[in-house]
Amino acid sequence: MTKKKIANIPFGPFISVLAGATVNGKPNYATIGAYGVVSQKNVLYISLKNSHYTTSGVLENGFFTVNIPKSDDVEKTDYCGTVSGSKVDKSNVFESFYDEAGNAPMIKECSINYLCKVIQTIPIFDFTMFLGEIVATYAEEDCLENGRPNALKVKPIILMDTGYFDLNSRVGSIFKSCQGNR
Repeated sequence: MTKKKIANIPFGPFISVLAGATVNGKPNYATIGAYGVVSQKNVLYISLKNSHYTTSGVLENGFFTVNIPKSDDVEKTDYCGTVSGSKVDKSNVFESFYDEAGNAPMIKECSINYLCKVIQTIPIFDFTMFLGEIVATYAEEDCLENGRPNALKVKPIILMDTGYFDLNSRVGSIFKSCQGNR
């Protein structure tokens, strides 16, 4: 296979998620691909542009949510990433719910929801990366297999460069190919 050098920008793939925060007393969601795990502890990060409306809610309340939408909701998910909550009220795009552990909205229609308490903020260029301790996790029962989420049932939206994609099949198991070689 021949490799070709291309632009030094992240093309993906990234799981598209909806970052949630309460802003001026209402739920607001921003579609992002900049999120993930930080370590093997119960900590996630999101990275939001400083000018995003959702960013002000995270800073104000000290909580955010990571909501994993189903590929069936790609249009609503894209909408939340293309309009600003400072100009359009996005509180009715999805049905929101809250956990008593923190003030940030979660989306009922999403397969998985994480409520996170901000434990550190890291300014980087014109973005702020928020590290958040997971204080509550919700998952749709029909997406679970042996008590854990199954990616094919979760049906996440994958963002790659300028398109959205879904998953079609399982191709392997984690840490099974080289057991004994660690």
